[in-house]
Amino acid sequence: MKITLSLACLSSALAFSPALIAHQKRSHLKSAVMEDTATVTMTSSSSTSDDAPAKTKLPTRFDTFLKKYKGRRPIVVESDEVSFTYQDFATAVQNTEYSFQRDAIVPGMAMEYSGNGALIDIGAKASAFLPLQEAALTLLPGQTIGDIIPLEQTMDFQIISEENEEGQLNVSIRRLQYKKAWEAVVKLAEQDAIIQAPVIQVNRGGAICLVEGLRAFLPGSHLSGRLPDENLVGETLPLKFLEVNIETNKLVVSNRKAVVESQMADLSRGDLVEGIVKALKPYGAFIEVGGMSGLLHISQISYDRIDDLEKVLQPNMRVKCMIIDHDKVNGRIALSTKTLEPQPGDMLKDANMVFEKAEETAKAYLEKMERERQQREEAARDVVLSLGDSLDELTGGADGDSSDPLQDVSDSLDSLLS
Repeated sequence: MKITLSLACLSSALAFSPALIAHQKRSHLKSAVMEDTATVTMTSSSSTSDDAPAKTKLPTRFDTFLKKYKGRRPIVVESDEVSFTYQDFATAVQNTEYSFQRDAIVPGMAMEYSGNGALIDIGAKASAFLPLQEAALTLLPGQTIGDIIPLEQTMDFQIISEENEEGQLNVSIRRLQYKKAWEAVVKLAEQDAIIQAPVIQVNRGGAICLVEGLRAFLPGSHLSGRLPDENLVGETLPLKFLEVNIETNKLVVSNRKAVVESQMADLSRGDLVEGIVKALKPYGAFIEVGGMSGLLHISQISYDRIDDLEKVLQPNMRVKCMIIDHDKVNGRIALSTKTLEPQPGDMLKDANMVFEKAEETAKAYLEKMERERQQREEAARDVVLSLGDSLDELTGGADGDSSDPLQDVSDSLDSLLS
């Protein structure tokens, strides 16, 4: 009885032990999962058997590419076709200088317009900036950066600043053109050449001309028969250099000097010219002829004596004169009006009549001077011929013998020495 009770108690104790309870729970959970799986499998089988057959999955482009891909293929180049080795490349890199210092001249290309300028690719880490005022030596009113600088065209630029906080440099074309312009001006001045330049501005002292893109000062005193007024702007004038100094940036030109030189080359004695009386002096009048200053001496005004010059000529009076002498080196000419008088003293009686008939009287005067010249040449020729006849009479003998007068002396000496 006791043994039976002990076994019963032991069975009860084991039934309620934690290990046994955990084992039962795991067995129960496993059976439940297996039942759910079987149920899902049966459901799927039944639904699959009831529905239509499943569609076959098509391969993608990546699947096709992956199937054909056989790995990276090395590119093999024949060594005979390679003309540039790694050593050559290293040497080229070493010899290449990348100088982006101030005042350095570098090639570049405008890539785009940006605001009031352009972005320039010069090979730096950032695009350089070209301001409009540095795009050309001379800017016309209304010009834009697109009118001056073309895109994607290689040009030379000069660096004019250090890098800013963004690594950008400022460049200039104007400074390069400025240097080239001065070189051209110095060369023209050395050649003493006559140049053509437009007037762009006038002031109280004269005018400003544009010479090779540089501003040149034209003094009012060196204008040929003109005044420096607004009508002069836009007109092209012949000029010669008076002063060229690149160190002081001073460029002075003369219009009168250029006109005088060009006109003096075509002037000769006897030419009839027109001019304006500029000043009266006790010894005569100064006449401006095409920018040149000519002297009309009081003795060349009329064949008659002149007591009061102001009764004959007045300042700003237009006159016609004949050139009787000229100095082409200094640009000076000597003038005469008495050679134009139909009758002696006509300049004192009616000067306008003399000027009206100036072409006719000048032609008659030149014909008269030509006849007198021919007469003088004939007279001189007659004198030379007469002198030749006299010499023939003095040296010629009666029988025409022209023997050496020293021959007898020579014969005597020979006889003594023999």
